[in-house]
Amino acid sequence: MLKPCRIAVLVSGGGTNLQALIDAGRRDELGGGELALVVASRPDAYALQRAAGAGIPTAVLPRKDYPGSAAYTHALTQLLREREIGLVVLAGFMHILTEEIVSAYPNAILNVHPALIPSFCGAGAYGLHVHEMALAYGVKVTGATVHFVTEEPDGGPVVLQKAVEVLPEDTPELLQRRVMEQAEWKLLPRAVALFCQGRLRVEGRKVTIDGGDDR
Repeated sequence: MLKPCRIAVLVSGGGTNLQALIDAGRRDELGGGELALVVASRPDAYALQRAAGAGIPTAVLPRKDYPGSAAYTHALTQLLREREIGLVVLAGFMHILTEEIVSAYPNAILNVHPALIPSFCGAGAYGLHVHEMALAYGVKVTGATVHFVTEEPDGGPVVLQKAVEVLPEDTPELLQRRVMEQAEWKLLPRAVALFCQGRLRVEGRKVTIDGGDDR
């Protein structure tokens, strides 16, 4: 019998995407994957309470305790290896990591981004800023993307995307909430399930879903 895919979720704040994964796990919708660890970059991250409530082991690695990204990434990578993690999920994790973790987990790190990559992504495009950018540009449609993580910020192969309509009365906060509810919270558990089922095949920039995407 195959061992379940052990998943680590990296968080920095409230953990709404973590909650979507917890809820999907309770519905047995993670493709056999196991939420094995939640790592927070801040001890006051509310996501830690969500994890504790769900019985998921947690660890805190404060970014301020490390002199730079390289040292922080090394400590994080060592922790993930010690816990025998097979899939890393960035869910509102607000820190840039170095190439070491990408090398340790090639095509095994998923990130959810609140826009349709390649729009409104890269340096400076995070959190509410992404929705401010979308509204300032005047787009009629935005959305969310789940992609594999590479050395380039928001530059890895796209796994899943979902469009969300922009409404005339939208503020950045309203748009952020709608993108989370209609796209992020649906896409991320689905991508995790596909990975844990071994159905994601990466060839260059293209991700193929073996057996078709049967959402």
